[in-house]
Formats: sequence, C-alpha cells, structure tokens
Amino acid sequence: MNKQMSLAEVVAELHDGMTIGIGGWGPRRKPMALIREILRSGLKDLTLVAYGGPEIGMLCAAGKARRLIYGFVSLDFIPIEPFFRKAREAGGVEASELDEGLLVLGLQAAGHRLPFLPTRIGLGSDVTAFNPGFRTVKSPYDDGETLLAMPALRLDAALIHVSRADRLGNTQTDGPDPYFDALFARAAERCYVTAEEVVDRMDLSYPQGARSNLFERYLVTGVVEAPLGAHPTASHDAYGWDTDHLKEYAALAGAEGGWQKYFETYVGADEAGYLDRVGGAARVRGLPLPVM
Repeated sequence: MNKQMSLAEVVAELHDGMTIGIGGWGPRRKPMALIREILRSGLKDLTLVAYGGPEIGMLCAAGKARRLIYGFVSLDFIPIEPFFRKAREAGGVEASELDEGLLVLGLQAAGHRLPFLPTRIGLGSDVTAFNPGFRTVKSPYDDGETLLAMPALRLDAALIHVSRADRLGNTQTDGPDPYFDALFARAAERCYVTAEEVVDRMDLSYPQGARSNLFERYLVTGVVEAPLGAHPTASHDAYGWDTDHLKEYAALAGAEGGWQKYFETYVGADEAGYLDRVGGAARVRGLPLPVM
C-alpha cells in the first residue's frame, strides 16, 4: 500500500470547480509546495476553505479561486493578506466570512457526515446577513431555544503539510499546536499531505512520535515528500516563516504587475529550483521560529 506521489500527480487528481480545504493557520504550516504546483497548473474556479495565509492570496492573484470560505486571511505581522485584500476589494471572488468557531463546526459536521451542527455562535451578529443561506433551527427539547444551523463544509480534497509521513499514509506533526488539520482531513473525500520527510515505516523509524499523529492513515490518499515545502510559512519545529520574503511579497501586491513578477521570480516553471530562488535550503532551515 504505497501512497507516495509527486506534486504533479496530486494536482492531476484535482479538477476545476473543486472545494479544497487547506490546513495550517495563517503563515503556519501551509502546504505551499502543493499550492505552487496548483499555481503552475490550469486549475480554476476553486472554492477554498481555510484559516488563510499566503496560499489564499496567491491563488486569488493567479485567478484560481472563485469562492472563499474562511475565518480570516492573514500573515500575522501583516494583518490582512495583501493579494487577498486586493481581490476582495475588487469583488473578484465570492466570500463567506465566518467566525473562527463556525468554521470549526462546519468542518466537524462534514467529518461526522451530518448536514449541520447547531450553535449559538453568530446569533445576533452580521454573520447571517453576510451568509444569507444560513438557517436557524429550534431545539426539540423543553428549552425550545433557537440556534444557528452551521452547514457542513464538505471538501472534495484537503491539502495538509506535516513534519513526516510514511508510504502507508501515517503522519506525524511536530509543534505545540495541531491547528485544525485533523478536521480538514476528516471533512474531505480525499486528503493529500506534503511532508518534510517520507520514510518506509513510521513505526520503525519514529515510534516515539506516535502521539503526534493527528489523523488516521485511512484518511490519507497521497503522500508527497517535500522538504521545506511549507516555505514561506513556518513548519514547527523545523523552521519559521520567512519575514523578508513575505514583506517583499506584500510590497508586490501594491505594484503594477506585482503578481506576475512574484510568479516569474519565485514560483517559476517547476518546484525543482524553488529553494535556490529563495536563498537556498540552509537559509530556510535557519529561519527562526515565531515567538508569541
């Protein structure tokens, strides 16, 4: 049962119009090598679900996104992702702006194969005004409380970056925060992971790391070895986000032809030379971890 694939093989299994969930959180642990492969592809009309970072801005800038469903889209030290801001202000994408908790509930509902989950989150706010398709339900118990019915966020595919994986689909994710990667994996029909390292058998190579397995291997459709593949985002505990690179990226959002310049300079025709284009593997490995 060898689930190992290449970046190109994963993208070949995606198609126009898909709903794709992207794991990680802002500029942390994003599957950027896969995102760059999508940027080089002909994919379009995608619905993207994420606690968004640069992947959302890049896919918007490249004209790949039709609809966004998000709790936020941020680079942290740059509060609003600049290319996302540009697309949003221009009305270039449909947007469903959610409370972070509503996004969790939507993924949980999908993972449990439920049509919705009831919640008080969002009641009395503009969430329903900006999401007119949302409905309320009345509790069938004596309290009779009116609750928001958060619809399931069913994903055609989830893209996740992990610390290491094996060819069977087992994964381990280092760092203090799992974010909501497991929910993305369970909400999706297919789940593709990129990993800093791929080994034959996790139980033989890293038996001590079993506690960092966030989701079951049966959920994993494909595994791609992509060392430093989260750059320019952080991959705890391996390397931090690339502040200088993200500042340059943000500045280009305000420049004429800025996206095309970024694409040609850094994304390029293939992934093989990406690390050289951003200053080399040693530089990326030396990026300090963010301290909050």
